[in-house]
Amino acid sequence: MTIASAPGKIILFGEHAVVYGRPALAVPVLQIHANARATLQTENQAQTIAGPSLAGKNWADAVLIAAPDIGLSTTLSHLLAAPTPHPLAAVISSVFQVLGIAHPPALQLTITSTIPVASGLGSGAAVSVAVIRALSSAVQCPLSDEQVNQLAYEVEKLHHGTPSGIDNTVITYARPVYFVRGQPIQTFRVERPFSLVIADTGITAPTREAVGAVRKLWEADKGHWEAVFDQVGTIVTAAKKAIETGEIASLGPLMAANQTLLQAMTVSSPELDRLVWAAKAAGAEGAKLSGGGRGGNMIALVAPERAESVASALKAAGARNTIISQIE
Repeated sequence: MTIASAPGKIILFGEHAVVYGRPALAVPVLQIHANARATLQTENQAQTIAGPSLAGKNWADAVLIAAPDIGLSTTLSHLLAAPTPHPLAAVISSVFQVLGIAHPPALQLTITSTIPVASGLGSGAAVSVAVIRALSSAVQCPLSDEQVNQLAYEVEKLHHGTPSGIDNTVITYARPVYFVRGQPIQTFRVERPFSLVIADTGITAPTREAVGAVRKLWEADKGHWEAVFDQVGTIVTAAKKAIETGEIASLGPLMAANQTLLQAMTVSSPELDRLVWAAKAAGAEGAKLSGGGRGGNMIALVAPERAESVASALKAAGARNTIISQIE
């Protein structure tokens, strides 16, 4: 049996503009994670788990999948037969393909996660990274971080259409990342730890839809939106410098500026705006949406001693859940 875990992630600055070649900053959120457990099975064990309805299959090839959080209990063959590509089928198949295993051993794959789905915290990428590592280790062929990252990115395309690649990157390496699409990965140093309160609107917001909406705006007026993305890039560069030099107080105004541009991109929402306002009213030094927007999560920069009170204010303003995370 092998077990692998992958953290959540949060984008600090640069959402959406990152798809168009501008930089973004993202950090792992270690308080939440996806777990994958791969257990090699004997042929008899595989048949017992799968049930009699699948009798007659070659159980040496059986890959049995259980994801209780989403009520999934099935086999790889069933997922592969689905009319539309299933991300779990894609990630499992890609591991065996890369490893050159035409007939995978019978195994049980169990997936659990504490990361809310479709909320900007990287749930899909975290599941992919955990599954890739668990499966490759189970067959005694662990993949490198670079290979894990590339495979997870390919699966992200099923989740998001035209993903930036930032989710899979920060989750694979579990370190703060300065990300520019198509360029070598850069981690960055946090000179002075700082605290964030992450608040979930409770609204499911698939990133694919928000990314598609921004693309329509861009296609209609590329000159205008390229200028907007340039402004976002300038904010990201300034934020990276502030974090690396320990000038955390500079981040609040930068968050406000980034939020204004995200509102212009139409990816904020009344619920997100309300939580941003509530965080500031409760003493947060800055606040903005994080991720695809139109729901999902927002983040608030807080002094450590105010974290609990800001979290309480966000819940009172309608947040479904809050997470206090220290970035270091």
